[in-house]
Amino acid sequence: MNGFRLLFAALAIAHLAAQLVGAGTAATITQWLVMPALAALLWSATAAPRSRLVRFVLLALGFSWLGDSLPALFDGDTRFLSMVGLFLCAQVTYVVAFWPSRHRSVLRRPALAGYVLAFAVLLALCAPGAGGLLVPVVCYGLCLTLMAALATGVHPLTAVGGAVFFVSDGLIALDAFAGWYAPPVPGFWVMATYLAGQALIVAGVVSSTRSRPAPDGPHRWPRRSSGRGAAPDPGR
Repeated sequence: MNGFRLLFAALAIAHLAAQLVGAGTAATITQWLVMPALAALLWSATAAPRSRLVRFVLLALGFSWLGDSLPALFDGDTRFLSMVGLFLCAQVTYVVAFWPSRHRSVLRRPALAGYVLAFAVLLALCAPGAGGLLVPVVCYGLCLTLMAALATGVHPLTAVGGAVFFVSDGLIALDAFAGWYAPPVPGFWVMATYLAGQALIVAGVVSSTRSRPAPDGPHRWPRRSSGRGAAPDPGR
C-alpha cells in the first residue's frame, strides 16, 4: 500500500507542478495516470472480499479516470460535455456507494442547509450563462450536492473529501458559465481541489472499512485517544 500511496503522491505533485509551469504534455500524462494510482491504492488497502462501498468507489474512480482522459479526444463543446457526462456517472456512482450510510449523514440534520445554500448560490451565479445547458447543469449540481451530503455518513475524511470535490466542480462551473472566475493558473486550483477531494474520499473509505467490526455489525467510528486537463486548459 505504501508504494501506491507514494506513487499517487508523486503523480499528484508532478501534475500540479506541470500546471503551475504550463507544461501541457506533462500535465496531460500525469492526469491520465493519477486516478488509476488512487484506485490501486484503494485496492491494496482493502482486503478481499471487498465491501460494496469499496467496489462502488473503485467504479467511481474509473469513471473519474475516463473523465480525465477521454475528453482529450474532442474539442470545444464536445470536450466539455463529454467531461461533464463522465463525471456525472462518477457522481451517481458515489451516491449509490454512500447511500447505505444516509442515516448517519446530514440528510436529516440542520447541517444539510449549508449544502443546499452552497448549491443555490452556485446555481444563481451560473444559471444566467448556462443557456441551453441549464437543465444538465442543474441535474449535475443536484447530484454533486447529494454526493457531498451523503459523504458525511461514511467517515469524517470522506465528508471533507466530498465538500472539496464540490468546490473543485464549482470552480469549473464558475469558469464556464459565470465568466468572472479567473485566478492565476486556474487549472492548478481546479486540479488541486479535485485531487485532494478524491484522495480524502478514498482515505475515509479505507478508514471506515477498517473500523467496521463485522460485515453485518453496527458501524462505529474509531475511538481517538486524544480527543480535474492540460495546463493551459483547466479541463479535468
